[in-house]
Amino acid sequence: MLKTTYLVPEEKELLRRFWQSASGYWRGPSAWRAWLLVISLVANVILQLLTQYALNFWNRDFFDAIGRKDQAELAFQAFRFVPLAAASVALTVYSVWARMTLQRSWRAWLSSRLYDYWLQDDRHTMLRLIPGDHDAPEYRIAEDGKISTDLPVDLVIGLLQSLLTIGTFIGVLWSVGNSLTIVLGKFVLTIPGYLVLAVIAYSALLAIGIWLTAGRLTRVIEENKRTEAELRAIGTHVRESGEGKALLNARTNGRHTVGAALKAVIGVWRIYCWQLMRMTLVTYSGLLITPVIGLLLCLPKFLADAMTLGEVVQAAAAFVVVQTAFNWFTDNYAKLAEWAASANRVASLLLALDRIPVPRP
Repeated sequence: MLKTTYLVPEEKELLRRFWQSASGYWRGPSAWRAWLLVISLVANVILQLLTQYALNFWNRDFFDAIGRKDQAELAFQAFRFVPLAAASVALTVYSVWARMTLQRSWRAWLSSRLYDYWLQDDRHTMLRLIPGDHDAPEYRIAEDGKISTDLPVDLVIGLLQSLLTIGTFIGVLWSVGNSLTIVLGKFVLTIPGYLVLAVIAYSALLAIGIWLTAGRLTRVIEENKRTEAELRAIGTHVRESGEGKALLNARTNGRHTVGAALKAVIGVWRIYCWQLMRMTLVTYSGLLITPVIGLLLCLPKFLADAMTLGEVVQAAAAFVVVQTAFNWFTDNYAKLAEWAASANRVASLLLALDRIPVPRP
């Protein structure tokens, strides 16, 4: 009676079903604690940005003092650095506490409701009769439930920080870099805000590189999670059959079944490894090259005495900060893929539980 035609849901439907349940944490009588933590995290991001902005100007003043060999100014800048560094450390430590507290609270709320829904009205015993992707439900609730609530907090806070950083440090790049004039014979070209244009173009190239090299990462991670969960489930079943807690088909060879599941895990892991290797090639190359590009772009103006040493260091540091902020998507593509895979697995379980008929009183 329960077996019906199963149509694989689209990813939009899966994510919609996930948020239908997970968003309940942000409503109701206890939601004020969550929103209070969110407000404190936003305030922390703003204060961190102001501290980073002050440190950027400290870099300029410190290296200008080095260029002038001004010992008194160097001593003053050394003392000035102490409170800035202390504020940066304190804000970073508080950010870790607030993020993890919010993540822990959301996970506890969602996991509790997933367990209730799974066990209510004996759904856990009827689930095997429902077609669909819902194997190893206990793993999905414990592991995928954790990931699907941990990563959104990190990703959203990181995105907010990146957007605010871009808005702040773009101004630094524009004012310090100003325009660049290129003279080739009789041809004169003036590029206004050339450092801003350069960082946008460079970040776009890195994002395209990530998209081309790791476009299948979400599906690969989802398949990796599925095979890992299946391996655990098979191992548990074999153990329980040996202890007399479960029945093992007489025709089934436990070692052969475990071996086949392990082979599938290793096969998917190999594909996952190659995806990450290609993505790392792009991201790590960018990490190494970005500071050098920032310095090289400032070099012509420094050699023409249009920039001081401090301004070169300040602009190069701002170039790295803005490029990192622009590349939020590039740096977090793997996390986005992992979150989507976990959210899809939780949603698939929820959709299967939705199809179980509720017994009439």
